[in-house]
Amino acid sequence: MGRSSDFLKGLVHGIPIALGYISVSFGFGVIAVRSGLTAFQATLISLTNLTSAGQAAGVDIIAAGGTLIEMILVQLTINIRYSLMAVSLSQKLDKGFTTPRRLLAAYGITDEIFAVCSSQKGLITPVYMYGVILIATLGWVGGTLVGAAAGSLLPGTVSNAMGIVLYGMFLAIIIPPSKKEKSVLCVVAAAAIMSIVFRYLLSFVSSGFAVMICAVAASLMGALLFPVDEEEGEQ
Repeated sequence: MGRSSDFLKGLVHGIPIALGYISVSFGFGVIAVRSGLTAFQATLISLTNLTSAGQAAGVDIIAAGGTLIEMILVQLTINIRYSLMAVSLSQKLDKGFTTPRRLLAAYGITDEIFAVCSSQKGLITPVYMYGVILIATLGWVGGTLVGAAAGSLLPGTVSNAMGIVLYGMFLAIIIPPSKKEKSVLCVVAAAAIMSIVFRYLLSFVSSGFAVMICAVAASLMGALLFPVDEEEGEQ
């Protein structure tokens, strides 16, 4: 009874994530189809990745005919944060998390799922986390499928407009912290400026490598100009 109640609790807690994922992944589905992928391919990418920024960058690389090494490096740069989240979350897992269960749960660690799970009081059971991951994944994959299908059927002007949804999500992520923290604002501005330079002045650099260079360079600049105080970091 305890396991089933934990699973249902995870499903309930994951519903808001799923609803948010539907709208965002809808935009990804539209973008993927516009880039030449089929609805099946776009849906399969969402099912096997669960990373909005990584998927968007990956589709750009595929559309541009990028290399496999470029894809690997870009995905590593964009998604390395999930490894850090997994390490942090491992401190809240109960004894029921055997190695196979940890590997299964690692599939569904996203920013939102990490936030929900880490905010829970006490230790997290495997079935609770599976409930959150299941409903969130259904929202992400389902939204992608609907978006891809719509992108294939709707007129180009309409599908282009709907493709903005994904980029709207990125803006929604960076604007609030940029208003609160000068360091975040400077890093975001630096990344945007470098991206513009690559787009118009260094266009010979592929989009994948441009994303990677901008992300790493802006992060290093932020670390050097705005080091975190040790006492503040401990708090």
